[in-house]
Amino acid sequence: MSEESVVATREGRIGRLLLNRPKALNALDLGMIRALATALAGWRDDRAVEAVVIDSASDRAFCAGGDIRAIRTHALAREYDAVETFFAEEYALNGAIAAYPKPYIALVDGICMGGGIGVSVHGRVRVATEHAVFAMPETAIAMFPDIGATYVLPRLSDMLGMFLGLTGTRMIGADAVHAGLATHFVPRADLPALRTALTERGEAAVAGAALAGNALPPFSLAPHLPAIARCFGAPSLPEILERLAAEDSDWARETLATLRSMSPSALCWSFAVIRRGAGLSLPEALAAELRITRHVTRHPDFAEGVRAMVVDKDRQPRWMPPTVEAVDPAAIAAMLD
Repeated sequence: MSEESVVATREGRIGRLLLNRPKALNALDLGMIRALATALAGWRDDRAVEAVVIDSASDRAFCAGGDIRAIRTHALAREYDAVETFFAEEYALNGAIAAYPKPYIALVDGICMGGGIGVSVHGRVRVATEHAVFAMPETAIAMFPDIGATYVLPRLSDMLGMFLGLTGTRMIGADAVHAGLATHFVPRADLPALRTALTERGEAAVAGAALAGNALPPFSLAPHLPAIARCFGAPSLPEILERLAAEDSDWARETLATLRSMSPSALCWSFAVIRRGAGLSLPEALAAELRITRHVTRHPDFAEGVRAMVVDKDRQPRWMPPTVEAVDPAAIAAMLD
């Protein structure tokens, strides 16, 4: 295997994109984004390529997200053009995947967060194994669910999208299928055979490998769906917190504690952009997300959140302001204009 962070090859009837930055859990840097975009453009009109398959060289992670550490470094140095370039090209790639004229098949085994969801969820086929971990953990680093998630999340049922986007809750394997982030469940042990079948049969191989119907493991969130809909369907963030506080359950108390640990400002702007995304097309949502990154990455909570969760890893962020109640609604509204 080469040392390239993205290995693009032709294998039988497919073009294969192999994410190959295992030490960084395949976190996307600008070079990887450009390599993926270039390969997709090259195969778009190649009649010999019937479908595109993206997967990982590591079983630890499909893709852990964008290289947020590098973005923080640029933001602290006020290198805002570099920040803009990263997000503009990443979101263009997300849009290109969604509009791709050939089947785009993601084989998700291991961690799939943030930018990893961006290079999988917009494809037609998203295969998850029992080791797949889907999450949008952006509020923990004072970002917001981006990569087109402001379009995807509000279209999930039972207010799951708002719940996932605000709490960063992780969804394992079959849960992601139940929620709508993945389309098929295939056990890890069957992935090698599926990869071979894809080169021979293309997209049709997925249906034969996937577990379906009553063979699919149950949805672990099913007992909480009524409470999720009840609480996260509230018309404002403070009311979500109030409804959770009124629920008499361990789940509600744990969820409320999780929200109270996130950046208050990030909760406010994430709530607003997810709600607004329900009325936007994907291209409109991606354009809106790009505009919002210009504000969010300059907010002090962003640098602090990445420091606490990614750089120093002390998990003790000092948010400013420290509570949702102290966030100025006018400041949030101004960011979204």
